[in-house]
Amino acid sequence: MIKDYIKENQERILDELFSLIRIPSVSAQPEKHGKDMIRCAERWQELLLMAGVDKAEVMPTEGNPVVYGEKIIDPAAKTVLIYGHYDVMPAEPFELWNSEPFEPVIKDGRIWARGADDDKGQSFIQAKAFEYIVKNNLLKHNIKFILEGEEEIGSPSLSAFCSKHKELLKCDIILVSDTSMIAKDIPCLQ
Repeated sequence: MIKDYIKENQERILDELFSLIRIPSVSAQPEKHGKDMIRCAERWQELLLMAGVDKAEVMPTEGNPVVYGEKIIDPAAKTVLIYGHYDVMPAEPFELWNSEPFEPVIKDGRIWARGADDDKGQSFIQAKAFEYIVKNNLLKHNIKFILEGEEEIGSPSLSAFCSKHKELLKCDIILVSDTSMIAKDIPCLQ
């Protein structure tokens, strides 16, 4: 069961998630965080490969890069495309934080840091679920990931990227890993 898998691998999983959160990938501040955007995209590429995709790459756009990953088990099988983003909102004003915004802190069973939820945390959950499915030979569909670096500024490069790569992104369903939950025990799919 996935809960057991997470429990058994908790330290590694938290280290991986924290490695993403610690990168201040603030798309709204390119003069300050341009290199961090690339570093975060490259870290996502590594994490997707570790999770079990057969191919992962950091692909250029007019703005911040897109991370694409895939595991194709059968060209005739249905394909799920998982969308997420790795950019975060600025952390300012810093004086409103009780801890460093890009240094994760666990308090009362929750992770507090910029990006722990929107959207590094949510996308990371999808990658870990994929990892579990692959490691336990449960994968029945092709999986593709697309992680963009401009959602927090309106995704100005995403449309052109999707138009240019529509065959690569072809799928039967899209799972969006960037949405709210109605309640603590009621997850939402978009």
